[in-house]
Amino acid sequence: MSTYTFQRGIALPIMLIMLAVMMVSSIYLLRASTSTTLTTSNLAYDAALTKAADAGLHAGFTYLRNLATKADLLADQPAAGYVATLSPAWTASTPNFWLGSLTLPADGDGNRVEYVIHRMCNFAGPFDANNNKCQTTSPRPGATGPRALGETLRVDAPNLASAPQLHYVVTARVFGPRGGGVVTQAVIMKGP
Repeated sequence: MSTYTFQRGIALPIMLIMLAVMMVSSIYLLRASTSTTLTTSNLAYDAALTKAADAGLHAGFTYLRNLATKADLLADQPAAGYVATLSPAWTASTPNFWLGSLTLPADGDGNRVEYVIHRMCNFAGPFDANNNKCQTTSPRPGATGPRALGETLRVDAPNLASAPQLHYVVTARVFGPRGGGVVTQAVIMKGP
């Protein structure tokens, strides 16, 4: 009979240990599912802010595409959020970077989108003026320019006669109603 009494006495502590392990694991699973839900919610919020910031990029692109005259790009256009220069020392976190920016009206979710368009040149005025250094790309083959693709690689061939494409960077940032923020940029190339 003593073996039977010993077996009955050990069952209770083993069951209590198993219940404690199950309780701790259930608390861990509850915390893990809560953190997963919060992570998913934050990712969705970040994606919504990025989508809202695209409105600023689109506004800048629309301005550059629908210019009445390209001469407007030689000087700042404050009403359009356009700045004719971009200092190489500035980044999107530099306060001077945002001078001349425009803020769009808040969207349905309360997001405020601010954007600015910079011409990637050291100075305002013509891109080929003395001491003005601009970020440029040679024109696309066949788009403008009288020479066939590869013709200018000959030793006796002159340089391309057409003007290069200038780089414009459109930067948009959004401030969400919950304190989040996103910055996006797009580079647009356009002939002078």
